[in-house]
Amino acid sequence: MADLSSLKDLGTTTEAAAPAHVRKVDSLGRSYATGKRKNAVARVWVKPGTGKITINGREFKTYFARPVLQMILQQPIVAVARDGQFDIVATVTGGGLSGQAGAVRHGLSKALTYFEPGLRSVLKKGGFLTRDSRVVERKKYGKAKARRSFQFSKR
Repeated sequence: MADLSSLKDLGTTTEAAAPAHVRKVDSLGRSYATGKRKNAVARVWVKPGTGKITINGREFKTYFARPVLQMILQQPIVAVARDGQFDIVATVTGGGLSGQAGAVRHGLSKALTYFEPGLRSVLKKGGFLTRDSRVVERKKYGKAKARRSFQFSKR
């Protein structure tokens, strides 16, 4: 029993330290993060600048023509009140426009926390750092869609 009591003492003396969020910036002064939503994957780079947002080599207002998608994309920047302070470059693949906008938003939020760790609490509270795990359910054998059955007839 002496062996077990010594193990118990070890558990009380060591306390888990809170994870320290450190600044992650590359040699060019950019922070990088990957964002995902549905089947879309976005690679996002954030660096200090004039507020230019480029997606797949095009300006974000031409890539995401719908105002709703533009608003989704800008939510993290507006939430942390850093509008016009960062240049954002993103490459996004897969999925549709809605999923791509969500993926860029997720990646942008993560990249902002890497660039400025103090913004993490605001973005976390807004729910921007959580990956939306909902994806389309696969089609099943013998069904019209994922759950929809073919029309039943008694004849």
